[in-house]
Amino acid sequence: MSRELAVLAAIGVILAGCTAPKPAAKGPADAAAPKATATDPGYRPAKSPTLEAVRKRGSLACGVHPGLPGFALPDARGAWRGFDVDVCRAVAAAVLGDASRVRFTTVDAQDRFGPLQKGQIDILSRNTSETFARDAGLRVTFPVITYYDGQGFLARKALGLGSAEELAGARICIQQGTASAGNLEDWFRARGVRYRAVMAESEAQARQFYENETCDVFTADVSALAGSRSLLSNPGAHVILPEVISKEPLGPVVRQDDPAWANIVRWTVYATLAAEELGLSSRTVERARETATDPETRRLLGLDGDLGALLGLKSDWAYQVIRQVGPYNEVFQRDLGPDSALRLDRGLNALWNAPKPGLMYPPPLR
Repeated sequence: MSRELAVLAAIGVILAGCTAPKPAAKGPADAAAPKATATDPGYRPAKSPTLEAVRKRGSLACGVHPGLPGFALPDARGAWRGFDVDVCRAVAAAVLGDASRVRFTTVDAQDRFGPLQKGQIDILSRNTSETFARDAGLRVTFPVITYYDGQGFLARKALGLGSAEELAGARICIQQGTASAGNLEDWFRARGVRYRAVMAESEAQARQFYENETCDVFTADVSALAGSRSLLSNPGAHVILPEVISKEPLGPVVRQDDPAWANIVRWTVYATLAAEELGLSSRTVERARETATDPETRRLLGLDGDLGALLGLKSDWAYQVIRQVGPYNEVFQRDLGPDSALRLDRGLNALWNAPKPGLMYPPPLR
């Protein structure tokens, strides 16, 4: 009998070992993570010394080109107009609520980064290309690309040139202190072709040399060539050759020691692109703020989520940008496109989902 009891006891031990243990109580780490929102304590906007200085001063200090049609040029009343000018106006609208509160300072090509590094300006918006050496070696940051460009050649139609490949032995006007000089040397050296560089101290002087026939062709970014051509006595007598010999991603520049300010500039530009993508305009945005039901539109206009708080800005920061300066397509159209003297196509600067897709792709606002 005792032997039978022992066997039963052993079986009981085995069955007890096979019984599934009760699950342990879930701790905080096992709970489902809550959906993040702009007011979630996990999101903490970094403070921007530049933003604080701009607000204390009451104006944005912006460095621009001394005079480049389409990008930065005073009008007949002395008011600054152009694509790069509008980038600064958009930032002023975002941070101060007033696009007109910008102090413009002209910056030469040879020392365009000096005023920024010394703190004399808050943002450099001067048709400046992002390159490895500039980004890594000058203590500056390129927050966002506003215009994808490339270097080309402007020539008189009377020369009958159909290609830059025909420029062997040509006299080529070029502005010193720009990346264009190095691009030109690289392009001709790779082809084993000789040329003669005619160096100019400024873009205006290069244009004058070209118009006076001191050189055969003028080389610069294609957009700059289009602007220079618009100032010639007979713009229709000149043609931009089809070759583009470099990549020139242009955009605003800020100091490297203030990443929060770089975010403000970046998302200000993205706001103009998002507005175009969402079909908003400077004329309709006020009405849209009252009627919008689309979640991303409502977040962009400061109706839901208060994304502006993450940048240290008011909730209506993007609304002010769109209302006062416009979405990207409006800015492009009036400064560089069909409503301007340059009449440039969108090309690579079209939205990613346009009928002829470009490279402009704003990240989602959420």
